[in-house]
This record gives sequence, structure tokens and C-alpha cells, in this order.
Amino acid sequence: MTNFELPLRLARPEEATAIAHLSRDLIEYGLRWRWTPTRVEASIRAANVNVLTAWIQQSIAGFAIMRYGSKEAHLDLLAVAPPYRRARLGSRLLEWLEKCAVVGGIFNVVLEVRAGNEGAQLFYKRMGYHTLTHIPGYYQGTEAALRMSRDLSRRPLNTRIQEVQYKLLGFGVLSIPISNSTIDL
Repeated sequence: MTNFELPLRLARPEEATAIAHLSRDLIEYGLRWRWTPTRVEASIRAANVNVLTAWIQQSIAGFAIMRYGSKEAHLDLLAVAPPYRRARLGSRLLEWLEKCAVVGGIFNVVLEVRAGNEGAQLFYKRMGYHTLTHIPGYYQGTEAALRMSRDLSRRPLNTRIQEVQYKLLGFGVLSIPISNSTIDL
């Protein structure tokens, strides 16, 4: 199964523990565990948050959590299990969440990444993010972060798709044409 066949879907509350364990092992290593099952489940249930998962068989291969505000979105977490890295799964997760932001009229996304995680920084730069600032001690007073941002109105998310389509369970497909050529979804 290739990464393009891995289904992406919103997380369910009963999946909070598995997502929290991935966060602890892949993102929060060396730190106190903050994204516990309770916190992840609260995000899953929150009206202004999308917790997106990618599945292979019965396991989560990757996940991402994004909060949406009135003027900007914040990528809280994004992780891909090691066997599925470098196969565009992280890109697919992030692009899906960015498209939700644009459909909601939000064109700025911010995130924090460990200052020592050069691989993640390179990934976000390739996705169009740029560094805003360096924050000493951001991670529990022990590790610095880089705050990064992307203006979704300046660079097309995907130039091949000319409209956004949503398959609504039981209601068919809803298509939303995009008239502004600078924002091709």
C-alpha cells in the first residue's frame, strides 16, 4: 500500500490514547508528557480543532492537530511514524488542514518546532513556512523553539485542483469553485 492509498480521516475520541502515545514517542521525547490522552480527546471534541489521522491497516501511521481561530490557525502537532516518513504523508496531512483553514477564511498558519529538529524545519520550509522568531526555553524551559508561519493567500496550495470537493456522508459531493487564482485548492 502506498502513502497515497492511506486514508485520511478525522480522529475519533476512542483513538486519543493511540495519538497521545505517538505524540509522546515521536514529538515529546525528552520532555514531560503534555499531550496526554485527556488533552488529545479534548482536542478531538473541540469545535475549532481538527485532529486528522492517516491509517494503515489497524494502526495510525501519522496524525496532525490544528486549531482554528478567527484570524489564524495554529498547528499544534504533526507526526508521522518512522516507516512512513519521506513518502509525502506529512505533506498530505498538513495540506488537508491548510485547505480547511482557507475554506474557513483563515490565511495564516503558525507553528512551533524544536530549534534542534533540522529535519522538521526543512520539511516546513519546503511546505512554504518561514521562521518568524527564535524562542529560548519554549519547551518546558529546557529547549528553544522556532516559531514559523505561512501565508496561505500568497502561494497556491495545489495548482492542479481548481475546486474544493467535500464528500458529505449521505449527501453526495459539494463542490466549491475557487475564483481567486492565487488560492488554488
